[in-house]
Amino acid sequence: MNDQRPARVYNTRHQPRPYTPGRRRVSIYVAWSYPAEAGRNPAELDNRFSTMTEVRRVTWPAYEDPKWSDPMRFQQGIAGALELFFWAWVPFQDFVAETTGHPVAMYQRVDQAGVVTPLDERVLADTDTLFVFGLDHMVTGQDAAAEEVQALRDWVGRDGTRLVLGPHHDVGAGDDLAVRDVEYHHHGDALVPRQQRFGRYTRSLMEGLGVPVENRYGLRPAVAAPRRIAPLSINRDLDTKGWLADVTSFNFHMHLPHYAVTTTDEQSVRVLGRQPIDLSKPHPFTDAGNTEFNMFLWLPPAGERAGDILMADSTIFSTLFGADDSLRNFWRNIVTL
Repeated sequence: MNDQRPARVYNTRHQPRPYTPGRRRVSIYVAWSYPAEAGRNPAELDNRFSTMTEVRRVTWPAYEDPKWSDPMRFQQGIAGALELFFWAWVPFQDFVAETTGHPVAMYQRVDQAGVVTPLDERVLADTDTLFVFGLDHMVTGQDAAAEEVQALRDWVGRDGTRLVLGPHHDVGAGDDLAVRDVEYHHHGDALVPRQQRFGRYTRSLMEGLGVPVENRYGLRPAVAAPRRIAPLSINRDLDTKGWLADVTSFNFHMHLPHYAVTTTDEQSVRVLGRQPIDLSKPHPFTDAGNTEFNMFLWLPPAGERAGDILMADSTIFSTLFGADDSLRNFWRNIVTL
């Protein structure tokens, strides 16, 4: 074996990380129920992840190496596609660990073994920066309990905390099938069904915390080169903390959420980064005259909340969609500032 990395550990309990001045402890909370997602009926067209077989067919020959295609080595159902997320988060986890000196704790609301981990003090006690990845399909019913909302409210009341919320796209929210088809052809990803609604858990957190933002649509970003996302439109005057210092763009993903702000108070919710949209195919959002969507938001401390709240899609932290110096600068800013 040439792999000199430590052996992979599974089915263990988290070991709390001691506080270290100047070094943030980062945790990721994947808000899905793994069994509910993996157990979705592949015969259902909507509101499920792809099977690994579908991924291989659509992206052929990208995943034809036996480590992905051999059913004795890699699951070929929906569970296999879910595991691709974990593979692609590893570089981000490694980067954060090298940057902060602390390992990244990765939690799932309900994991492969059916173990339920609510968002409580066990998760929050040794966390300074918390990512909540809203990759739960709404049909799986992942609602934050009142106790979870209160625990998170207490946590963001601590000085120096940082909450990063990432509800994913909301494709095909309306009942008009013709409109759903227009949305589908706009983003152009054959692996995304005509209706794929994400983020029930993060939505319930945002409602409980009073975050006036909604994830809408699944918009295809403009590109500067093949699979190279166009630069962000950055409001650096509002970015007084430097979240986007030395950042010009994120990574390309075919369908990204618009984080619609539902308040007129531009200081309470600061839209720091807007993403130009690919206008080559119609979409109801662009038909209304929009050429950019809200990509990165900052809610500075306010009232009893001493911590920052940021909104950025979970795909920005996944190397399934590439990573460059600009993206790594963003990662560094989020976990060090």
